[in-house]
Amino acid sequence: MERIHGTTIIAVHKDGVTAIAGDGQITLGETIVKRGAVKVRSLQDGKVLTGFAGAVSDAFTLLEKFEGYLASYRGNLTKAAVETVKEWRSDKMLRNLEAMLIVGDSEQILTLSGAGDVFAPDEPVAATGSGGPYAQAAALALLRHSEMSAPEIAETALKIAAEIDLYTSGTATVLRVPDDQGEGEAGDESDVEIIEGETS
Repeated sequence: MERIHGTTIIAVHKDGVTAIAGDGQITLGETIVKRGAVKVRSLQDGKVLTGFAGAVSDAFTLLEKFEGYLASYRGNLTKAAVETVKEWRSDKMLRNLEAMLIVGDSEQILTLSGAGDVFAPDEPVAATGSGGPYAQAAALALLRHSEMSAPEIAETALKIAAEIDLYTSGTATVLRVPDDQGEGEAGDESDVEIIEGETS
């Protein structure tokens, strides 16, 4: 079976606002099979944002673990992230999961990996997925040299990545925290249930 590609996730923190944008394109070989998959979610009543790239079923397993730890630690993003990665790394079943998670709240952005890493970027921008490097470069430039807000930077950076990366479309789902404009609801999870394979 051919590898399925797609998804660019970009997160930006600026002026007390964190925004995360996710591209929903899925391609099989050179064929686009879906444009509207939602790979970003809000948790903790919109106080925490997540985005993922990688095998969809693997990513949802990890999201469930992260959400459980988030509840256990009463919304403490760092503790939940560390405990998720510890279990991801040490559990015989979980260590084979292939996905990358970006999580954020109103104060910070973290990237979680199966290699046992939890790290905050030097500058408040994090990205993953097929167009991640392009989106990150664009977001850093906009962060340094524009007056755009975090959501505007995230969406624009994703669109710029789509001009370069074949596996990224310009269609973005953008979430923000704090959500003072009613943007805190991600799409229905049914959008991604039928996707199999990898979306990195």
